[in-house]
Amino acid sequence: MAIYAIGDIQGCYEPLQRLLQLIQFDPQHDQLWLAGDLVNRGPDNLAVLRWAKSLGNRVIAVLGNHDLHLLARYYGGEKKSKSDTIDDVLQAADCAELMDWLRHCPLVHLSDDGSWCMSHAGIPPLWSAGKARQLAAEVETVLQGEQCQQLMAEMYGNKPNIWSDDLQGTDRWRAIVNHLTRMRFIDQQCRLDFKAKEGLDSAPEGYFPWFKAPQYEAKNAKTRIIFGHWAALAGHTGNNTLFALDTGCVWGGSLTAMRLDDQQRFSVPANPG
Repeated sequence: MAIYAIGDIQGCYEPLQRLLQLIQFDPQHDQLWLAGDLVNRGPDNLAVLRWAKSLGNRVIAVLGNHDLHLLARYYGGEKKSKSDTIDDVLQAADCAELMDWLRHCPLVHLSDDGSWCMSHAGIPPLWSAGKARQLAAEVETVLQGEQCQQLMAEMYGNKPNIWSDDLQGTDRWRAIVNHLTRMRFIDQQCRLDFKAKEGLDSAPEGYFPWFKAPQYEAKNAKTRIIFGHWAALAGHTGNNTLFALDTGCVWGGSLTAMRLDDQQRFSVPANPG
């Protein structure tokens, strides 16, 4: 059995199928880890969700910010964004089934032995992978329960942009979601910046990539981290225990998979030939 992790698909179903052919994915024996943002901005979001759901336990998909936006459109009455391409999902006959499946996806996946961890935006430097998994479970319980609509209606916002164990209620949920699905640059106090989205040289003054924080190495020295979200990194972190897999397929780049056993990468271009 092989385990492959795949970066942000964002509705790019046709490149996904070419990538699965390239890695010779066998759904009877192999497993896929999907690093979030299955949907939005790409052309075939409905096909991607139906495909992922159909694979059952052969797929582990963590939630990304675009997946949460889809859930907010469905459960929380969030308004349509100009860049949304998810109406195909919202208008589908099986939309309710797909949304129920999606809201039962985790925010963090941690392997049984703790050696691998995956979340959409990474693991905040103040948290170990184990703590990230525990905090993610708090939000997942809400998302999968009767307070789902409340969470979706109150999820959006940039505050609080710094973590405290004392946070409660909606502020706590929002902070967990923002750290796990929107994080890129942080400052010395691990305060999040939500504006800069380009490469490493675009950091605001006083900020740096979250994985450059000294606390990150101290907290997660024995855990290899998989994340997506940051297409401008082009898959490079400069750290051999940290794997960025969003290579910008929806922007005309490529879709990338990594085999966990040997960290070999496989990529297909967004547009064939």
